[in-house]
Amino acid sequence: MKELKKWITTALLTLLLLPAMAQETADSTYTFRFVTDEDMFYVPWSGNGEELNRLLSCIKQHKVAILDGEIPVEVNGYCTSQSSAAENLAMAKTRSNRVKTEMILRGGLTEACFTTKNHADQGNFVTVRIVIPAGPSEAELEAQRRAAEQAEAERRAAEKRAEEARLAAEEQRKAEEARRAANETETVSPVLEEARDEEPQDCAMGLALRTNLLRWATLTPDLGVEWRICPSWGIAVNGSWTSWTWSDKDRRYALWEVAPEVRYYMGEKKAWYLGAMFKAGQFNYKLSTTGKQGDLLGGGITAGYQLRLNKALALDFNLGLGYLNADFEKYEVIDGVRVRRGNETKDWWGPVNAGVTLVWKIF
Repeated sequence: MKELKKWITTALLTLLLLPAMAQETADSTYTFRFVTDEDMFYVPWSGNGEELNRLLSCIKQHKVAILDGEIPVEVNGYCTSQSSAAENLAMAKTRSNRVKTEMILRGGLTEACFTTKNHADQGNFVTVRIVIPAGPSEAELEAQRRAAEQAEAERRAAEKRAEEARLAAEEQRKAEEARRAANETETVSPVLEEARDEEPQDCAMGLALRTNLLRWATLTPDLGVEWRICPSWGIAVNGSWTSWTWSDKDRRYALWEVAPEVRYYMGEKKAWYLGAMFKAGQFNYKLSTTGKQGDLLGGGITAGYQLRLNKALALDFNLGLGYLNADFEKYEVIDGVRVRRGNETKDWWGPVNAGVTLVWKIF
């Protein structure tokens, strides 16, 4: 296991470093044209739209480094259409601010990211220059790729050896159990047989429907299935969906989620379990003036206990701890129209799932 962990760590670190090293060295200067005697920034005019899309794409790729101050953003405003140098400088300043506003609202930057200079000469335009450091050579990238491929191959080989060892141990355990069963000489009475039939023996092998009662309590319909492939292992998938509006559609609560999970059941009755869960979905909340709409992604470790009510029904108490990432945009509704107010990303470490789930064994 130590060897397997070592190769997994090496492979992950190598794969994570590759994208960071492969920085592009494309043209980093962007020019935006302005109408003579006007300070408004017309995006569709004179190729400004295409140039803005190029700029926002570059900002998205290097956003973290720009916000950390590692990559400077230079803004230069130019104006020659006014009657005096002071008026030209004032107009150039306004135009520079128009362009910076687009980068702040649509690119997620802050005023601290910019170095701004304004000029009363050369024409009526604004330039944005992002100084991107050069990336590594092709030879270095190729060497990193080869190292990653070798680490991945060694990781798979280590996994295969570990799986073979596990299967051998499982076969040995089964053989030992069969030997003990063959050596038993005592006869089990009919009463004990009947009692054994009422035990959860191989208790949950089969297919069951699930519904999280806590979700229904929040007006969020929830439904799922669980397949117990053997007494110790199960695969579950739960899904939730809801969409509510009120206050003449000014308030909204909408959500959908899908959460697959792998479980390992423990103990004599196989009632306690540990699991690994993945969660993905989308949400749209507007419970006040500002709404939030976006995606969520994450997962974690789950633990729980299944309380059997009878042969067909059980209550599943569970809790999940892990990580969630929410990437969303803020908006307001003005005259029935959604107006975007910027993007935001939040990370959460802690409880990511909880449930009191009713389980109905089908077969």
